[in-house]
Amino acid sequence: MIVCHCMSISDTDIRRAMDWMRASDPETIITPGKVFHALGKSSDCGGCLPLFVDTMRKSDSLGVPTHLRGLRRATKQEDER
Repeated sequence: MIVCHCMSISDTDIRRAMDWMRASDPETIITPGKVFHALGKSSDCGGCLPLFVDTMRKSDSLGVPTHLRGLRRATKQEDER
């Protein structure tokens, strides 16, 4: 399925880019911008972003590495002390 008509990006392209990023660096946090960059493309009109992000969320590669989860919460708690 085509997700971004402006840049001709399919859901398969997104999943493959995410799998490649996770395989090359298991510690990375995958963002839409990084996926566009990995595909050598950029967001043109932005109309695809809701579907783009939804496609990313359905991928097993999106998960945040365990040791990076809750960092914002931990930092906020330290600041409150």
